[in-house]
Amino acid sequence: MIKKPVTDFDSRRLLVSPSLLAADFANLSSEIKRVETAGADLLHLDIMDGHFVPNLTMGPPVVAAIRKHSMLTFDTHLMITNPIQYVKPFSKAGADHITFHLESDDNPNETIRAIREEGCSAGISIKPATPASALVNYIDKIDLVLVMTVEPGFGGQSFMADMIPKVAEIRELAERLNPRLHIEVDGGIDGETVRQIVPAGANMVVAGTAVFRAEDGAQAAIERLHNAQKLLPVH
Repeated sequence: MIKKPVTDFDSRRLLVSPSLLAADFANLSSEIKRVETAGADLLHLDIMDGHFVPNLTMGPPVVAAIRKHSMLTFDTHLMITNPIQYVKPFSKAGADHITFHLESDDNPNETIRAIREEGCSAGISIKPATPASALVNYIDKIDLVLVMTVEPGFGGQSFMADMIPKVAEIRELAERLNPRLHIEVDGGIDGETVRQIVPAGANMVVAGTAVFRAEDGAQAAIERLHNAQKLLPVH
């Protein structure tokens, strides 16, 4: 299976990754086609184990089923306690990129290595309480940092504006250590909050409710997010 990692994308572009968690799960293939046609750059898959976060979502069989219905990069976010044991199953199911949590139980360097061995790009996510400084030893080893702008585990939460300085700090670290790093944000992102977070240096935004449940349709919603491109700092 040919992978389409996030390294295929320019980190100077603003990228939109709609979260499938907000889709109609009874009609996943049509929902995926809807956002793909509407201009989505990637598709964000929230993988929750009911232990690391208090919710359960989808496993490798669901990912394998939807892989047949999309050419988008599968931006796979493992919110699970032991990510390393699930790297291979999700890669085989069709994940192109895999992000795991720094707060998980597995060794970060070993997890990164496992992801690389599968041919996927690698990312690390941090919860709101985790400081940007915790990433210093890993930023030059990964392709993406995902900053949670809500507490992970449930969709539809409100954006935490106090995460903006953290994104700016990570962008500063990236400029020194890994200029091609993608900085992704997830939680409460819509046409308004995107204009707050992008100037800090985020170039990839996850949006679930704002895209899949937009009253004026997914295309208009994705265009609103892409319109923040002009606010992205030059790097």
